[in-house]
Amino acid sequence: MSNYGPPHLQRRTLLKLGIASAVVLAVAGGAVALMQPGLQNGKLTDDARLIFARAGQTILAGTLPAEVGPNQIAINALLDRVDAFIAGTPEHVQAELSQLLGLLGTAAGRRGVVGLATGWHDATVPEMTTAFQAMRESSVSLRVQAYQALHDIVSASYFSGQESWAVLGYPGPRAI
Repeated sequence: MSNYGPPHLQRRTLLKLGIASAVVLAVAGGAVALMQPGLQNGKLTDDARLIFARAGQTILAGTLPAEVGPNQIAINALLDRVDAFIAGTPEHVQAELSQLLGLLGTAAGRRGVVGLATGWHDATVPEMTTAFQAMRESSVSLRVQAYQALHDIVSASYFSGQESWAVLGYPGPRAI
């Protein structure tokens, strides 16, 4: 008799492991096959713009205008500044960001990395706030790094715009 238990248990365990591995590989392979880059020609794709728009609405909740029209203008300005920010980063950073945004654009990536079951279009700000908080506090470094990237890019891009300075109490640069 072996130390590993009866032969039927070994086979059963191996079969379960084999099936589980096949499922993981199929899901991961499917996600990669469906994944589109988050950047094209150094600019956000439509999916990536949606991700940053929703991240902006979540991260900047309480600082964005409450009215729909001014809110959309602020989000559009944010997205333009995100594009400008990304254009100023090295190519290797753009490549990594493109991969991250591509992954987050898939259902598997959105669920696995962000923890958001609802699609980007349909998620509410409270759902996203909960998901982002879980990312920030996660023990999985990929989730924390993804949160930090989204948070820092959104914050730097938004608060670099003159229209946001009043929220900070910053009167603007002094004339020299």
